[in-house]
Amino acid sequence: MSVVPAEVLPGGARAAVTPTARTGAAELAPRARLWPSLVAVYRAQLSRARVARIPLLFVATFQSVGILIMMRGVVDGGHEAESVVAGSAVLVVAFVALNLLAQYFGQLRASGGLDHYATLPVPPAAVVLGAAGAYASFTVPGTLVTAVFGSVLFGLPLTHLWVLAAVIPLAGAALSGLGAAFGLLAPRPELATVLGQLGMSAALLLGVLPPDRMPQAVRFARDLLPSTYGVDAFARTFGTDPDWALVLGDLAVCAGVGVVSLAVATWAYRRAAVR
Repeated sequence: MSVVPAEVLPGGARAAVTPTARTGAAELAPRARLWPSLVAVYRAQLSRARVARIPLLFVATFQSVGILIMMRGVVDGGHEAESVVAGSAVLVVAFVALNLLAQYFGQLRASGGLDHYATLPVPPAAVVLGAAGAYASFTVPGTLVTAVFGSVLFGLPLTHLWVLAAVIPLAGAALSGLGAAFGLLAPRPELATVLGQLGMSAALLLGVLPPDRMPQAVRFARDLLPSTYGVDAFARTFGTDPDWALVLGDLAVCAGVGVVSLAVATWAYRRAAVR
């Protein structure tokens, strides 16, 4: 600490000047970085959602397995069977990413839970990505079980099931962004639930049903749904000589839509948090 002479101060009084006073106002603590914040939010959400893990896995998997059994009486094999199996597997991801995530963010906004996150020094993207990643993590076992069961049921090879390691996160990112945006932008949680259900129904109808049997207008609507590119990428790998360029192209579309949809969800989070 230093002492300033009285003659340089107003009124001739002595005053103590600290190092902070000499250099200006004290700096605020730096804002938390994205990656550590994302990991912290992911772990917290994973712990909270763990209670509902078994019912979630059962419902999502049972629904897709039931669709496979039902479609077995309609589709015998070939490319149609590949589409059915791939669509049913990705449907597990859609059930969580669109339906449950829309409900979660809708309820979080209605209950004032966003105020809690707004007080934390974490980037908005970390909140959206952490919650989406935690919920999507529960879809991995159900997706694998559905894919294996469907492949055995329709007599499809299991050689390239490893491609699900790319399909699940990329299709999940695209659908999670949409689900989070539905929940954050809907004025009421009931409407968020409806939007999530409609999105999942679209993933069911447009992703599971073979595209060759769809009218041209419905095929156009199918091209607008990002999860169908994950379905097509997975379905292409069942052949003896997959066209990996087309597979990578479909996955690239999922990745691009995922970046855009998560950016929209982040914007929606900022918009809802300041209200």
